[in-house]
Amino acid sequence: MERSPELGEFLRSRRARLRPEDAGLADYGGRRRVPGLRREELARLAGVSVGYYTRLEQGQSPGASDAVLDAIARVLRLDGDERTHLYTLARPAPGPRRRPAPERLRPAIRVMVESLGDVPALVLGRRVDVLAWNRMGHALLAGHLDFHAPERPADRPNWARLFFLDPHIRALFTDWDKKARDTVADLRVIAGRYPDDRLLAELIGELTMKSTEFSAMWSAHPVRRCAHHTREYRHPVVGPLTLTDELLQLPDDEGQRLAIFTAEPDSPSRSALRLLAGLTAEHVERPARDTARQAVGPVRRTMPSA
Repeated sequence: MERSPELGEFLRSRRARLRPEDAGLADYGGRRRVPGLRREELARLAGVSVGYYTRLEQGQSPGASDAVLDAIARVLRLDGDERTHLYTLARPAPGPRRRPAPERLRPAIRVMVESLGDVPALVLGRRVDVLAWNRMGHALLAGHLDFHAPERPADRPNWARLFFLDPHIRALFTDWDKKARDTVADLRVIAGRYPDDRLLAELIGELTMKSTEFSAMWSAHPVRRCAHHTREYRHPVVGPLTLTDELLQLPDDEGQRLAIFTAEPDSPSRSALRLLAGLTAEHVERPARDTARQAVGPVRRTMPSA
């Protein structure tokens, strides 16, 4: 994933969404050859030459100043996440590009996730692979999958792949379309941050080929960091849920994030989570008891000796 095409696609998508009157330009009617602002219109409003802006859009001006990027962001009405994304794409990191090291989950993070108990939680890696989940996180989001799959790098579930290609996950979200757009927008931010990650590029290529919905959303070039949301769920075991998710950066583990899910106190959703916790505990304890019986063998009652 080269930075130059990404930068051009991003800028063109943001030009296309603005009408001339949005930018304070007079609209004299007639059919415009391209939707939105023209390059020369954006360049004039940003105070740069058309040639310079064209080179920037083509990825040929890696040394753009703060003043130029701020002016372009102002004209395009970029929000905070989009502005950060523009800077990331316009300023390639100096020196040779290196492939990110394989992801590993620190043991302390795994202990922390497990210690959350009845609070559903999981850890996402920089490619949104599921690196770990606790029993409640697994039961809430993906009880149809092997609980131990995140522990095997070759079998790790990937959240974006699950979301677009797994019918169980699709059925779980009442607002699937909105969650899908948020997922794509978050993946765009990640792709801008790791432009040379081969596995990330392969994931995006796979989703583009296998999901027309992903392909359409990806081509719109949405950009937005995931932080927190309140969403409606249709859980197959405990029914409707309203949960707030918080996505927290792990500062000592590049690109890794902790997601936790909570319900309002004394709400039906909190009661449903308690029910799910009880069912999950029962499911875990029953195989453990069965395993213990198999190890000990049948218990024989004997009469005490006289």
